[in-house]
Amino acid sequence: MNVEYDVIVIGGGHAGVEASHAPALMGLKVLLCTLNEKMIGNMPCNPHIGGSAKGVVVREIDALGGLMGLAADHHPLQVKMLNTGKGPGVQCLRTQQDKYGYPAYVQTLLKATPNLDIKECEVVDFIMDGDTVKGVITSTGERIASKAVIVTTGTYLNGRIISGRDVHDGGPDGEKASLGLTKSLNKIGVKTWRLKTGTPPRLDKASIDFSKAEIEPGTDAKYAFSFRTKEYTPLEKQLPCYLIYTTAETHKIITDNLPNSALFNGVINSAGPRYCPSIESKVVRFADKERHQLFLEPETENGNSIYLQGFSTAMPHEVQVEMVHSLPGLENAVLLKYAYQIEYDAIEPLQFDNTLAVKSKKGLYGAGQICGTSGYEEAAGLGLMAGINAALFVKGKKPFVLKRNESYIGVMIDDLVTKGTDEPYRLLSSRAEYRLLLRHDNADLRLTKYGHDLGLISDEDFAAFEAKYQRIEEVIRVLSTTNVGDKVGLNALFEKKGSPTTNEGLKGYEVLKRPHYSYKEIAPLMRELDPLPLDDESILALEARVKYEGYIKKEEREASEILRQEDMELPTPTDYLKVEGLRLEARQKLNVVQPKTIAQASRIPGVNPADISILILTMKRDGKL
Repeated sequence: MNVEYDVIVIGGGHAGVEASHAPALMGLKVLLCTLNEKMIGNMPCNPHIGGSAKGVVVREIDALGGLMGLAADHHPLQVKMLNTGKGPGVQCLRTQQDKYGYPAYVQTLLKATPNLDIKECEVVDFIMDGDTVKGVITSTGERIASKAVIVTTGTYLNGRIISGRDVHDGGPDGEKASLGLTKSLNKIGVKTWRLKTGTPPRLDKASIDFSKAEIEPGTDAKYAFSFRTKEYTPLEKQLPCYLIYTTAETHKIITDNLPNSALFNGVINSAGPRYCPSIESKVVRFADKERHQLFLEPETENGNSIYLQGFSTAMPHEVQVEMVHSLPGLENAVLLKYAYQIEYDAIEPLQFDNTLAVKSKKGLYGAGQICGTSGYEEAAGLGLMAGINAALFVKGKKPFVLKRNESYIGVMIDDLVTKGTDEPYRLLSSRAEYRLLLRHDNADLRLTKYGHDLGLISDEDFAAFEAKYQRIEEVIRVLSTTNVGDKVGLNALFEKKGSPTTNEGLKGYEVLKRPHYSYKEIAPLMRELDPLPLDDESILALEARVKYEGYIKKEEREASEILRQEDMELPTPTDYLKVEGLRLEARQKLNVVQPKTIAQASRIPGVNPADISILILTMKRDGKL
């Protein structure tokens, strides 16, 4: 053990990337251990970033100083803002990425990060001093010391690749599995369980008849994940995706072959992601539906591989060919890669606290799919938080915890460590009580100061952030205090929108609050706004704030009530089995979770309001609250 690191990260997926980058940027010496350096940042399933709730998470990662947003903006194949016809609480960005270009750029960013070493090796055990982790041991017997270890192994632990009845050891994308670490986790008292996920076939672009599909272009606007991005991919340089649907023949082939699917013949018993089911599961579960949506999406800019989104399956290879050929435009499609399911080990999430530390092991953290999640974005968000908290632990500083009203990342971590999960967890906007506060447009306003205070956001970027919101505040002041000067132009706008004209003076703010009126339509009618130009990013933030002012204030009031309970900290550890007056179920659940606050205790399934009242009274009586 000649070299000692502050933090060692095991695994180079999206969680590992953020988990290693953050503490290195915070000035610590970090080692990233990976089985294959060329697979760092790999996208073994769909090469896209963002989507419902997930797109907001990428913005949050960026606002805190993470890498995913910058990498996703580097050279996307398509950029699309989803749910534009709905409110800002559910609008989100989604980009199609280059399967090879994205990880290559991530690797470039990591290699340019000071204090970070990358080593190809397989970690199989931990160096322990009692219940404290002191480093790792590799498959060659090398011992590497560290003050903290973060496990970000994704789907590699005891990975099994499954198609029909064909089963073999393996990791995603043809990589080898990690076969030694689960045993070592169990040996030190960390409980693991089996989960599974899957990926659909890849098709040869030249063998597809796209005339039978509906084209799905990107969005013609300057959208980006990173607040630091200054160059955008115009629509004319984006690649289209295509929409098709399953057919009656597809459904018949699937139904006839259900006994051949590993999901129905007993080969797979582990839980898969509810919100990303196989096509055979969808056909069985929604038997009344005549068809299901599928998307044809490019995997690379210049390559010939097309991703068949929505067609994950556990069928044998020969049945997959039949299924694909039953789809419109794919009658002669050539399969470049067959679909498969992958089973893997994960750590039961209730063993983590809200810093992503394993509660029973000092210095051991987890992030990504090892925590029971699914998705690149969820993994990256957890990796960032684990990296930050491991660094703070090493520095002897107070941990960093995001609340549910501050970020989707905070919602996700609280859900995992408070409620647990019985399947791979996926973030959805519906999981957040205050999603109007957790918008795409205001992630920087919510989190950039934290990132700057942690040392992850530069002074230059923080100054740009402050200048942006100073200008927005000034524009709001002008709109609130100034009548629209060009009354002729305003009445022309009213006529265009089908609204009554008026000779009365109207404040710009009042007009902007109306549905279907945009800042870009109003600003030219007010010369006072000429010295205050706003970019598209700032306009999005401005309009959300003005148009949804009442709803936002309502959610802020509701959140403040919960925050009162968040400030009521509980002592840890506490033996809740000895707390009198609580029901047995509540005692048992509280004992497992060991909540940090009264608010967290109130969110534990099986703990009801009466239990919380008794808990507060008991803790106050004993001087512990």
